[in-house]
Amino acid sequence: MPRSKGRARLQVAGKKILKHWQLHLLVIPPLLFFLIFKYYPMANAVLAFKDYNVIKGIWGSPWVGLKHFRLFFENPMFWTLVKNTLLLSGYLLLAGFPIPILLALMINEIRGGRFKRFVQLVSFAPYFISTVVMVSIIMLFLAPRLGFANIALNFFGLESVNFLGEPGMFRSIYVWSDIWQTAGYSAVIYLAALAGIDPTLYEAAKVDGASRFQKIRHVDLPGIVPTIVIILILNVGNVMAIGFEKVYLLQNPLNIVNSEIIATYVYGIGLLNANYSFATAVGLFNSLINLVLLVTVNGLAKRITSNSIW
Repeated sequence: MPRSKGRARLQVAGKKILKHWQLHLLVIPPLLFFLIFKYYPMANAVLAFKDYNVIKGIWGSPWVGLKHFRLFFENPMFWTLVKNTLLLSGYLLLAGFPIPILLALMINEIRGGRFKRFVQLVSFAPYFISTVVMVSIIMLFLAPRLGFANIALNFFGLESVNFLGEPGMFRSIYVWSDIWQTAGYSAVIYLAALAGIDPTLYEAAKVDGASRFQKIRHVDLPGIVPTIVIILILNVGNVMAIGFEKVYLLQNPLNIVNSEIIATYVYGIGLLNANYSFATAVGLFNSLINLVLLVTVNGLAKRITSNSIW
C-alpha cells in the first residue's frame, strides 16, 4: 500500500509539472545559482579545520582541528574586532530599520500623483550608486579643505574638521550615508505591504471619523506588522555580516581604532597573507553567530507576534 500511494503521488506530481512546465522552467536558473554558488561552496568550509596546502588541495591538506579558531579567539584584537562589528551593525540596525517604515508611511499619505512619484524617485535613486562611487562622494563631501561640509563650517566661522580622521565620527558617517543610500529601496517593500491592505478598513476608519494619524496607527501599522517582523529577523540575522567594501574603503590609519571590523581584519590577515584556513575559520565563526541570532530572534518573534520566517 505505501508503495502504491507513493507511485500515485509521483504520477500526480509529474502531471502537474507537465501541465505547468513553463513555470518550473523559470525556477531552474535561480535553483542552479543557489546550488552552485551557495550550497556547493559549503563543502569547502572544511578548510577551517585544516592547514591549507596549495599542492595537496583542500581535501588533501592535513587536519588541525580547532587550531585556527583558537588563534582567532586568543588574538589580542578579538574583543576589539567583535565590539567594533557589533557596535557598527547595532547602530545601523537601530537607526536604519525604522526610517524606511516612516518613509513608506509618509509616501503612502501623499495624494498628488506626480509629487509622489518624484519623492519615490529621489529616495530610490541613490540605491543604484555603486559602493566605490558612494565612498568617493563621501570623501569629497567631507574633505578637510575643499569639502562642502567644511566650507559650510568655515562660512559660519567654525574651524575645519577632518571627519574621516576622527575615529568617533566613523560609525555615524558610515551609518547615515548608508541610510541615505538604501532607505528608499527598503521603503518599497513596505509600500508593497501597504498596497495589500484591505481598502474597506480605510473606509471603516473614515466612517468612524479617524484622522490621518489614527489611520496610520490603527490600520497601516497593524497591516504591515508581518512584513516588519520578517525584515527585522533577516536584518538581525546579518548583524555580524556587515558590508566589507564600504568599511574598507572609508578606513584609514586615523580611524582604524573604530573602523577595523572582523571582515576587514580577515581580508588583511587571512587573504592578503594567503592564510586561507584562518580566513575560512573566522568566516565560519561569523556565519554560526548569525545563525544563532537568526534562530533566536525568529523564536522570540513567533512567541510575541505570532509572525516568523518558519
